[in-house]
Amino acid sequence: MKIGLLSFGGPAGQIALMHRILVEEKQWVDEDRFLHALNYCMLLPGPEAQQLATYIGWLLHRIKGGLAAGILFILPGAVVILLLSILYAGFQQFPLTQAIFFGIKAAVLAVVIEAILRIGKRALKTRFMYTLAAMSFLAIFLFDVSFPLIIAAAGVLGFAASRLRPQWLPASANVATASDAPGHALPQTQPSLARAIRVSAVCLALWLLPIAGLAAWLGTNHVFVQEGIFFSKMAVVTFGGAYAVLAYMAQQAVETYGWLEPGEMLDGLGLAETTPGPLIMVMQFVGFLGAYRNPGVLDPFVAGTLGALFTTWVTFVPCFLWIFLGAPSVEAVRGNRALAAALSAITAAVVGVILNLAIWFGLHVMFGTVNEVPFLGATLSVPELATLETGSLLLTGAALLAMLRFHVGMIPTLAACALIGTALQLVL
Repeated sequence: MKIGLLSFGGPAGQIALMHRILVEEKQWVDEDRFLHALNYCMLLPGPEAQQLATYIGWLLHRIKGGLAAGILFILPGAVVILLLSILYAGFQQFPLTQAIFFGIKAAVLAVVIEAILRIGKRALKTRFMYTLAAMSFLAIFLFDVSFPLIIAAAGVLGFAASRLRPQWLPASANVATASDAPGHALPQTQPSLARAIRVSAVCLALWLLPIAGLAAWLGTNHVFVQEGIFFSKMAVVTFGGAYAVLAYMAQQAVETYGWLEPGEMLDGLGLAETTPGPLIMVMQFVGFLGAYRNPGVLDPFVAGTLGALFTTWVTFVPCFLWIFLGAPSVEAVRGNRALAAALSAITAAVVGVILNLAIWFGLHVMFGTVNEVPFLGATLSVPELATLETGSLLLTGAALLAMLRFHVGMIPTLAACALIGTALQLVL
């Protein structure tokens, strides 16, 4: 819960904070086990930071530990973003609200950049890893290659390198540690078919039965049912975190369902960036506004709250399924050097993907208009220089200086930028 309260800045910052507390301070797991779990969570759809918390909790205290860690990690953010969604719906047009968002968005960009530098320093230990990160960045930035394809290609390259050029890989990908010894295995890490069947039955029932019940009661066209089905699909295809599916989510929410107005998704992302917990909590903002604007016989705020809670439920129940079902098998192959090499390569590729996401966010914070321009078979995001937000540029630079040079924490930086940005907007 402490990590959930303090983890701002998207998955990179959350994972870095988790590493510092769980590995360095409390020493509950070692470096190799943490990275092995992280690599597996990177492969899964959904928020990797929440799944990593669930994985570590399960590793320490079985399913009870996984439930405690996974739920408490998202609880602070879920409560805060629900309250902010209510305030946004009621006071969206107020100049003060717009001014606060101006400062917060600039600070969030600095937080994301700082987090990328930290996780990149930990994951990119050889020239080969840097090359993979650069290739993945170019693939998604210029050619919009899908995230699953990038992950698959990185895994294949890592596997090949382990056989042909093992010196290209970090030492941890080539050497089994003492914790890989059979005698060190924990009871819950032993795969069991009976346990897998029980886990699947319970999690699938908790996930799908509420949607089926609401569909039978309210009809398939009701907003709660539509949100349940839509965000259940998102839970299965959300590879690469919230940024990777942001465009698709915005398109569906605005054009297909009419839940949001154009441009409101970036406001929701700003809320999610500045609240603790997974960045995918932006979907709770979408779920709230969707039900708020289609309340039926309910009060709009009551409908919005129920929509947000139901959206959160169908988004995160699958996360527990992926961990409780797959983690025992993943732990069972920790000594496999070829698999370790493939997963290390995947981690390097993810750094490039996150860099692309940070640039996307930065362009939309710094400039009022960003155009997609075709160029030699690629697509470039080109901002209109005349729409540069000078205040955002200065605030982001100041936030980066404070965090990187003077090591000011995330929360003080966010608070200061929010206050300064509000003053600038209201005065100028």
